[in-house]
Amino acid sequence: MSSQSYRLPHKTAPARWVGAPQLRYVTLTQYSAEWNSTPHTHDCSEIFVVTSGHGEFKVGERTVPASVNDVVIVDTQVPHTECSQPENPLSYIVFGVEGMDDLSEGLGYTLIHLHGRQPQINTCLELLLQEAREQAEGWEAVCQDLMDIFLRWLLRRKEFSLNAASYPVGTKTNRECELVRRYIDNHFKENLRLDDLAALAHINKYYLSHAFQREFGTSPISYLISRRIQESRYLLTDTDHTLSQIAHILGFSSLSYFSQSFRRLEGLSPLDYRRQYRQRESEQGGAP
Repeated sequence: MSSQSYRLPHKTAPARWVGAPQLRYVTLTQYSAEWNSTPHTHDCSEIFVVTSGHGEFKVGERTVPASVNDVVIVDTQVPHTECSQPENPLSYIVFGVEGMDDLSEGLGYTLIHLHGRQPQINTCLELLLQEAREQAEGWEAVCQDLMDIFLRWLLRRKEFSLNAASYPVGTKTNRECELVRRYIDNHFKENLRLDDLAALAHINKYYLSHAFQREFGTSPISYLISRRIQESRYLLTDTDHTLSQIAHILGFSSLSYFSQSFRRLEGLSPLDYRRQYRQRESEQGGAP
């Protein structure tokens, strides 16, 4: 494991509002041959922002697949470790943060997918790392401020919270379907079954299918597949991952199932989609 770690002194990292989370350290980590995947705990929450590659987070008894644009928040004192795919090395930024409430409702972790990280967030994280590396006068306060901005941006996202109290006012069915939809949005890379989603909402799976179809015009499993295909478009155009790697990252059981699903929704194969995109980029780049 290759890593660079920067720790903030308690007395020089003030929070900007009462009860605000306190940034304690920031670490930039990249997979290497000596990676030691040993479960461990911390006295603070850890926020992992995956910047490249693909791997898994083992949190308690759960295994959570993660790749670029995923954020994994591990609660205080929850055993966890990270495992990288050697052929697609995992890199991430991790923030140690005190004072974060338990967001996972007993799971021990919260998974947030950023759907193609916005340039503003990239800039925020890059500035934070730069301040931590250079440690100019007042760097601790600047890092805390940037962390506050990052957390506030996450909290602004409606799919960040799985707390039923935050659901839109409406019928019980609306809330159940919205819970399932948000869960799929954040966990679409995992092996989700209709039984799992129904158990999450505490309703019968046949009732869930009917209610979800009525609310969103599609079934839960079709919505899951469409979310995976939506993300695959980004991976096809913005990364050099092979089709097999993309299928694995997105939780498809096989490359053929991924290709079949992509063709059904997009009208062409994943490879043709990538070729057409790169051809357009090349033509636009060569235009006067």
